[in-house]
Amino acid sequence: MPSEEEERVVVVTRRGAARLRSGHPWVYRSDLKSTNTAGPGAFVAVEDERRNRIGTALYSSASEIALRFLTSTTVSSDQEFLALVRERAGAALRYRQRVVENSDAYRLIFSEADGLPGLIVDRYNDVLSLQALTQAMDQPAVKQAIITTLIEELAPGSVIERVDPRIRELEHLPQAANGPLYGEKTQTVFTMNGVRFNYDAHTGQKTGAFLDQRENYAAAARYARGEALDVFCYQGGFALHLAHTCSRVIGVDSSRAALEAAEQNAALNGLPEMEWIEANAFDLLKDYAAAGQQYDTIVLDPPAFARSKATLPAALRGYKELNLRALKMLRSGGLLVTCSCSYHVGEADFLQMLTSAAIDAHRTLRLLERRGQAKDHPVVLTIPETSYLKCVLFSVSD
Repeated sequence: MPSEEEERVVVVTRRGAARLRSGHPWVYRSDLKSTNTAGPGAFVAVEDERRNRIGTALYSSASEIALRFLTSTTVSSDQEFLALVRERAGAALRYRQRVVENSDAYRLIFSEADGLPGLIVDRYNDVLSLQALTQAMDQPAVKQAIITTLIEELAPGSVIERVDPRIRELEHLPQAANGPLYGEKTQTVFTMNGVRFNYDAHTGQKTGAFLDQRENYAAAARYARGEALDVFCYQGGFALHLAHTCSRVIGVDSSRAALEAAEQNAALNGLPEMEWIEANAFDLLKDYAAAGQQYDTIVLDPPAFARSKATLPAALRGYKELNLRALKMLRSGGLLVTCSCSYHVGEADFLQMLTSAAIDAHRTLRLLERRGQAKDHPVVLTIPETSYLKCVLFSVSD
């Protein structure tokens, strides 16, 4: 960790100070007045232009987000910093004990939402997955403090590091491979809402599964019936839940590997009759709609279409095309479960797009539930970026 020989002070502009005092933890590089001796990943004292102390933040020498605020108190030593990291990690674990039900797979630490910016830790039964996304959290002493807390509190079989090469490049971190930080176990079986899933720490997107949809899987199953189509099914999250209430379920994804994993998950749950189709979702829905295919339940859970504000118009066009075709394929009284994980697509934009699609399809949408990410992915009101997932359930009629 950086030397403690002198206090590291970063002075921020009036705009940067106002942002921090409003409760948002990010200061962009354009709002730095000075960085003094701050090194990569250092914890630094933050002051405004009048040299009033604001608190302590984590500094990145590479990211456009130069500071990620940590605490309004002053951290004076590496020992104090590591003690704060362990305290925050313990608090995050206790929060999950209160809010998670019917699952041994969920997010344990959610970056800024848990006061540990740049750190993601997920639980898959007895295998934990850790991602360090900033210079500060990638430091060996910080990771060891986190691992020690996880071992003491949860006694996992292993802690596996998942690496995002693109993020590491942006943060000027050395390239690394996925690998064990503690223990050697990399495979297990986890359960969500009574449905079992295989887990391999070295495969899959994100840290291996889409845990943020866990509560939405159960909500969809409560309303689903008849013939169901799960589009962008990945490894079968929605589809496997729907199989318990629907007479027929078809899962669609463009990834053959994901569909093979979904098929294995179906067999794990004694559901060998499910159908899995490898296809481009846009092309398949276009062909099915033209052929007059009809379903009682349709789930749309696409990847993020809007990676930035600039791509928002194109993203909304893509969402509308998918939803318009789905609405034309639903029988009267059918269920539409439609999602967006794009932060830049706000809930108001998403609902307006659905309104437009409903008008064009000449269908009536009755709102059943308006949902977001699971509670183990907490939303902090002063940090809009912590709220990203939209999941809306509608009853569709003529």
